[in-house]
Amino acid sequence: MKKYINLSKKEGYRIGIAVVAGLLVGWLFFHGSGKNATEPSTHNHEQVVAGAEKATIWTCSMHPQVRLDHPGKCPICGMDLIPLQELSATKTASPDEIQMTDAAIKLADIQTLTVQKGYPAKEVRLLGKVQPDERNIAELTARYGGRIDKLFVNFTGQHVRKGEKLALIYSPDLITAQKELLEAIQYKDTNPGLYRAARNKLKLWNLTDVQINGIEQKGTIQEDFEVMSPISGTVTKRQVSLGDYVKTGSSLFEVINLTDVWVMFDAYETDLPWLRNKDKIQFTVSSLPGKTFSGKVTYIDPFIDAKTRVAHVRVEVNNPDLELKPEMFANGIVTSQRAESGKMLLIPKTAVLWTGKRSIVYVKDPDRKEPTFKMREITLGPESGGNYVAADGLKEGEEIAVNGVFKIDASAQLAGKPSMMNPEGGDSGAGSMPGMDMGGSKSTSSAKAETPEKSSDTNSSDAFKQQLTNVYKAYLKMKNAFVAKEFDKVQADAKAVQSALGKVNMEELKGDNHVEWMKQLNVMKPNIAKIASTVKPDEQKAAFANFNKAFYESVKRFGLTGVTAYYQFCPMALNNKGAFWLSESADIRNPYFGSDMLTCGETRDAIR
Repeated sequence: MKKYINLSKKEGYRIGIAVVAGLLVGWLFFHGSGKNATEPSTHNHEQVVAGAEKATIWTCSMHPQVRLDHPGKCPICGMDLIPLQELSATKTASPDEIQMTDAAIKLADIQTLTVQKGYPAKEVRLLGKVQPDERNIAELTARYGGRIDKLFVNFTGQHVRKGEKLALIYSPDLITAQKELLEAIQYKDTNPGLYRAARNKLKLWNLTDVQINGIEQKGTIQEDFEVMSPISGTVTKRQVSLGDYVKTGSSLFEVINLTDVWVMFDAYETDLPWLRNKDKIQFTVSSLPGKTFSGKVTYIDPFIDAKTRVAHVRVEVNNPDLELKPEMFANGIVTSQRAESGKMLLIPKTAVLWTGKRSIVYVKDPDRKEPTFKMREITLGPESGGNYVAADGLKEGEEIAVNGVFKIDASAQLAGKPSMMNPEGGDSGAGSMPGMDMGGSKSTSSAKAETPEKSSDTNSSDAFKQQLTNVYKAYLKMKNAFVAKEFDKVQADAKAVQSALGKVNMEELKGDNHVEWMKQLNVMKPNIAKIASTVKPDEQKAAFANFNKAFYESVKRFGLTGVTAYYQFCPMALNNKGAFWLSESADIRNPYFGSDMLTCGETRDAIR
């Protein structure tokens, strides 16, 4: 027992010594190196913060709920992601400025240009017709009554020279006048006034002094008198035949000289400010491909045609080889400068964003190291080719964005800065555009699932509904061909829609329903015909969008049988104008972009 107690005491001493030693070592370690121990911790924290400052959040301008830490494609619509926020800005941007990194600028392909003054120039295209020069048209009429005894012009189109005989006329009145002249010659010395009156009477009938002197010298009466051409040219009208009797003032021939012609172009009101006298116009005609003619503007009509809304612009052209013939169509181009007001500020069209009546540009801040832009509203002057005249809001030497402007605007909108659709700035709900339901934090498909279904309550007959349903089924095939980008098939399916549309019996509708159907039909017919007549994607899509509006109104009013139609919308279709379509499914399958942005869009309505 004693031995056990001794062993326990020894072990207790050992344990106590170990505990004391451990406490001492720990105190020495933490106390002696406490200051140094916190420094690495602080250093690591600074590294984390520095790393965080360099991080960039990438999002989609159309689906701001998408947030990634790296660039790429939007998983919803396939658009390129854009930088949302840079935490490593060298300077803090003001509330109305959007700041971007050089990497973001390159990725978004943003380009800038210094605003400069220049002479506004525009290439105006005109359509016109070749016409005879009115000063080279000679209308020959009978100066005295008589009979056509001989014709030297046997057909229309015959070329004649100035002074060439065209016909001989036997005129009793002219014979009487010659007798009066021969009698007056006898009293020339005693009654010179009578003599002069007799000569003047013959002159009024277009006889020349040579002819009159010949009558006096011969002393005989000339029975047939010549009708001579006053100009060289082409006989375009022959109004008499051999043996015809004519009265004073009767039309005999028309002769036109075509060695000089006019080209009469039609200019719309918007083109007139760019046209002035002495402008040089180059033009071509279909009959002479590859050959270009030119002339100068000599006259601009001071009046606008009330029906066609155009003014006539006259160009005089030499035509020695008679290549230009009256009534030929001409396609003209005139490049004009408006130099009367001096140089003006010119900006590219691509720099301007339109929103209703407002025009905005993004101006780069020259005093910041990081690329920084600020939205500015400007006033535009006339269009000048690929440019606009900046009438107000910009100064010479300022730098503006000319490419990637929409991406800058989208970044500003997502950051709550002043933008095209939100000029006051501030929180816009995670970047949602006013008037556009972007889905918030919910997915697009979830938003579509919440769309309430509506049903038609019109009094259309079951037969009419079935016929309209047949049109809808044919339409779906055409729509799906758009989705697949099979534009040849789109054309073929459009013809099937045409056929189904033609089989709809409008007599099934009465009163206001009949009137409404006729209204929508007048829109659908030409647009479906346009789709069926071309395989050009842009033309097909434009007509498709117009057709969809009228077709939706019809389906909504009259209803369908046994199917549901989903009315869907893409705000980016047709160059960001936005367009609708009908679908058999609530899932988005975009017919305007196909596989490029297959799921871009939202459901606006559902109709049974």
